[in-house]
Amino acid sequence: MIRVAVSNRQQTIKLDVPRLKRRARCVLRDMGRAETELSVVFVDDEEMQRLNAAYRLLDRPTDVLAFAMTEGAFGDLNPQILGDVVISTQTAQRQAERAGRSGDDELDALLVHGILHLIGYDHERSAADARTMRNQERRLRRLLQTTA
Repeated sequence: MIRVAVSNRQQTIKLDVPRLKRRARCVLRDMGRAETELSVVFVDDEEMQRLNAAYRLLDRPTDVLAFAMTEGAFGDLNPQILGDVVISTQTAQRQAERAGRSGDDELDALLVHGILHLIGYDHERSAADARTMRNQERRLRRLLQTTA
């Protein structure tokens, strides 16, 4: 069973939480993670900047952060708990406007990106890994476009 918890800690945009949970489950199911727990947290730029500074030493907001529970010294304790995806709705909104796409499409893209990081994809390791992750993102976003 796929468990997705969503926490909304921002007031910038109205979120369709049931839709976001369905999207996350669809991605996890497609990636072979049918027995998984995931947390998705929506924050504003101020909170995202604080998290980015604390965990990546970058004192600015970013669009998405992924905190994997399957990595590190205790990563094998409960491999069903993937971790947390944190998304800044303010940054997502700006990116959507710049790209000429809907806010929902941008949230889908960031959700996919964060989930892929949690299951081991990393575009920062190498150019080949970046291509692989980009291809998976495109495929999964197409999948989401065809599902309700």
